[in-house]
Amino acid sequence: MKRIIIILFIIALAVFGYSYFSGGLFSNPLSPKKTVAFEVEGLELEVFYNRPSKRNRDVFGALVPYNQVWRTGANEATTFETNLDLEIGGQTLKKGKYSLWTIPKDTSWTVIFNSKMYPWGVDETMKPMREGEFDVLTYEANVSKIDTTVEQFTIAFDNSTDNLFLTMAWDTTKIEVPLKY
Repeated sequence: MKRIIIILFIIALAVFGYSYFSGGLFSNPLSPKKTVAFEVEGLELEVFYNRPSKRNRDVFGALVPYNQVWRTGANEATTFETNLDLEIGGQTLKKGKYSLWTIPKDTSWTVIFNSKMYPWGVDETMKPMREGEFDVLTYEANVSKIDTTVEQFTIAFDNSTDNLFLTMAWDTTKIEVPLKY
């Protein structure tokens, strides 16, 4: 009986420790996972990413530095998948699955489709894991300033004008990447 009590005490201590250091067993994660899917006329697109929040912080140029590679979200590397070849800025992106990286700047972002899949977005020193030799397409997207503040980083597909765009928005910044199929 004494052995069972000791085992239960150790388990309770482990659960308490995990809960204390991880922010709670039942709390929402700070950067929840999100999958965005889009289908039209045989085209199937999917983006998987983690959604960091602004939380009263300065985002671009501060939390996300300008002119440096960003994993385009939090935690795991962001992925983009297409079942058909796409045209992006006059370049062809072959059907397949890619990791998606960006280099935010004040007036534009470089959007990078990379053929290598990475288990995590950054290494132990918080440096992006992207290896440039696997880049298959880059696109320079103009930054738009928006009137409302987007609290959580958001990736979406916009086909509202019969022109398809991959959009990314956070804080008061938005970019659009034109996708033709």
